[in-house]
Amino acid sequence: MNMIAAVDNHWAIGNKNDLLVRIPNDQRHFRDETMGKVIVLGHRTLETFPQGLPLQGRRNIILSQDRELRVKNAVVAHSLEELRDALQPYDSGDIYIVGGESVYRQMLPYCDVVHITKIDRTYEADRYFPNLDEMPQWRITQDSEEQTYFDLEYVFLKYERVGVPEEFTKIL
Repeated sequence: MNMIAAVDNHWAIGNKNDLLVRIPNDQRHFRDETMGKVIVLGHRTLETFPQGLPLQGRRNIILSQDRELRVKNAVVAHSLEELRDALQPYDSGDIYIVGGESVYRQMLPYCDVVHITKIDRTYEADRYFPNLDEMPQWRITQDSEEQTYFDLEYVFLKYERVGVPEEFTKIL
């Protein structure tokens, strides 16, 4: 499975239920990576999408403990077991975890590729992605040229897990 996120210098991903910044090239990168794929996200992340609706052109699976939650054009899983069942028909390489913080933390052990847009800035934040640079099992395997958007500098990084433990080779 894959993860995809944009982070600042301290691995922050959000503040007050919103993204830290919107960079058009990063949004294109996200769209290109996930189009036609399965995306897994939490309910609060769904609220950050345009009009708070599932993204078109992708299979949206919402992981939420809210048993009353119903989302048109999306599957709602209320536990990791339900998520596992919902993901069963799909190739793990076509599954992208797209946020938020708690979903990233729960699903990181099951992923082997993480696509990070690393923004060279520090924002006020209350949501964070796990710092892969501090985890010896993660290595940068691709690194883009530095990009700029107005006064922001950022790079696209691909992290891959090295030495995947056998218990994590299957989806959940």
